[in-house]
Amino acid sequence: MRSIHTYPHPVLRRNAARVEEIDSEVRSLIDEMAEIMYLDDGIGLAAPQIGVSRRIIVVDAGEGLRGVINPEIIEQNDEFESMEEGCLSLPGIRVPVSRPRTIRVHGQDVSGEAVVLDLEGLMARVYQHEIDHLDGVLIIDRASSIQRTLVRGKLRELEKTSRSRLPG
Repeated sequence: MRSIHTYPHPVLRRNAARVEEIDSEVRSLIDEMAEIMYLDDGIGLAAPQIGVSRRIIVVDAGEGLRGVINPEIIEQNDEFESMEEGCLSLPGIRVPVSRPRTIRVHGQDVSGEAVVLDLEGLMARVYQHEIDHLDGVLIIDRASSIQRTLVRGKLRELEKTSRSRLPG
């Protein structure tokens, strides 16, 4: 089973590729992503977080597991809400992030059927967070400059840990 890639792994900064065909490989990947998410006590996971640069997310924020392929935000309201967020790829880091309170997401389910999801509150936040991962965006990019300064030391620790894991 794959593991979570942590900052500053380059895959976390790439724009993930669209999924052109939903086959058994994609369905297996979604199953594996869900297992990893649950093992790490997450409520969402994007494929790039496990080293797969494809536009796939899994979410379970209390309403059951859902895998969404090629998700995109097609509408969002003007009412923003700030809330502290953490990330499995940024262990030990939590920062306030301001996001639209309600969104509409379009994508495909595991059988290839089109889905349109009207989301609000925590669910909207989780989907936005995971879709950000597909675009190479992390919570530290959405945090204020003051918040980024406050977590700079933790980011350096992650960079050092990352370097020590690299071969050579």
